[in-house]
Amino acid sequence: MKRDLADMWNLVWELALLVCAGFALLNVFAPPQDLPWKPLDLDRPLGRATTAKVAAFDVPTAATPEAVEGATEACMQALRNAGVQVERAPDRDDGGFCVVRGAVRITGGEVTPLAPADVVMQCPLAVRYVIWDRQVLRPASRDILGSAPARVDNYGTYSCRRIYGSQDVAERPSEHAKANALDVAAVTLKDGRTVSVLNDWRGDGPAGESGGRFLHALRDGACQLFSTVLTPDYNAAHANHLHIDGAARGLCR
Repeated sequence: MKRDLADMWNLVWELALLVCAGFALLNVFAPPQDLPWKPLDLDRPLGRATTAKVAAFDVPTAATPEAVEGATEACMQALRNAGVQVERAPDRDDGGFCVVRGAVRITGGEVTPLAPADVVMQCPLAVRYVIWDRQVLRPASRDILGSAPARVDNYGTYSCRRIYGSQDVAERPSEHAKANALDVAAVTLKDGRTVSVLNDWRGDGPAGESGGRFLHALRDGACQLFSTVLTPDYNAAHANHLHIDGAARGLCR
């Protein structure tokens, strides 16, 4: 009996050593973006743990004001560490489900500008936008269109409404009601060309076949980072923009 217990503890000890050794190897050799305990680096390629790291900045609905400020400041610091200029924006409460907490505004730095620029969004959405800009938008612009992006034309982030603008109380609130969604209308390149979702999604518009490939690449990359991505392929309400948001649910269309 004692020998059996000794053998069992020896086995447990050996297994523990193997687990520790495996963890040490993983910690050294695995890409940091795949390891949830490594800090978020906005310059790293998208990894298995990227979305979870960004979600750590999310502000729960019932969070206290102190918790909101703490999470938002940590989120803003992650942006500043990546060379992005960001400022705290006023939160807003328009009643009901139309409440924005932890609002920020990107003001410059190492990021493709939004146009209009004065858009307010939840800080985790700003982080997702910067990662998408660096890991998806810029590479796709260079590789497919041969030019860098100059600005991202958008229809804004905040709108106090339900999904699709429905008046049906059975429909869930839109992420726009929390400034947790961005509608991308077009990308203007540094060489002067503009690739718009309305005209170029099908690949038969002014930007040609490459314009369509470019927009689809933006969609595919966004689906790895944003939980919901809606395009003209989803419905007519999205004929002129890509909707990207950080909702808990997932949908890529």
